[in-house]
Order: sequence, then structure tokens, then C-alpha cells
Amino acid sequence: MNLSPASPSVVSSERFEIRVNIDPADIDRLGHVNNVVYLRWVQDAAVAHWKARATAEQQERYLWVVVRHQIEYKRSAQQNDAIIVRTWVGKASDLTFERHTEVLRERDRKVLATATTVWCPVNPETLKPVRVTADIRERFSIPEAQTGEQP
Repeated sequence: MNLSPASPSVVSSERFEIRVNIDPADIDRLGHVNNVVYLRWVQDAAVAHWKARATAEQQERYLWVVVRHQIEYKRSAQQNDAIIVRTWVGKASDLTFERHTEVLRERDRKVLATATTVWCPVNPETLKPVRVTADIRERFSIPEAQTGEQP
């Protein structure tokens, strides 16, 4: 799979996009992209966003693990479709961070799937949950009073 930041890579202060090419191995027996692949794209977009926005020190200090995925499949993707995966941060608690994702077909910007994922930061050595610094919290979450819905 080939991942590249979509242009522009940061859609706004709240949105981040990557472009995804569909590999032949992504196509299932039904002739469209397998549902598991959408989930991989959700994770790939989150990782790409983290790597693009976090400093090298922050990336060394924290690893992120998924606590929960919730995904809704709306339309199928086909072999020749160009795909955009858009992600943005949501609410955060002490140890969990919500992230929203949309998978879109590039040519018509139709939403193919939506997902909400909950992530937990962990110490890379102990793999135990850790609290993040204020700058990470500010950059990768929104205040509790707001929702993660797209405007």
C-alpha cells in the first residue's frame, strides 16, 4: 500500500488527510476493498497524523494503542478508486483520546466509511498507560464541551 499526504496535508487546524492507493491484495472475493482494509487505513491515517504533528521527542516518549474502533461502512471502494482518508481529533479523558476518521473516494468525495477510534498513550518501555503533556493534549484533543462532529 502506498500512503502519501494528500494535498494540502493539513486541511485545517483540525483536519489531516492522506491519499491511499488500493493494492490488488485489498480486493476481496466480492470484488471490492475488504472491510479490514478500511480499518487499516483508519490506523494508517492516525499514525501519519501523529508523525506529521508530533515532535521527534514526543514520538519517542509515547506510543499509542487502540482501545476501541467503531466503524460504519457506507459504500464500497473499487480497485481503481483513489482514496482520501481524513482524520481529526476528538475529546480526551485522562488516558483516552478520541479520533474521528472518514474514508472518501477522491473523484466525488463520497464518504465510504466513518470511524471513531479511542487511543491510549503508553510508555514505550513499560507499555503502561501514561498521561501526556499539556502540549500533546492541546494538539491532539478538543475541549470536552465540543463534539468531534465535522462542521
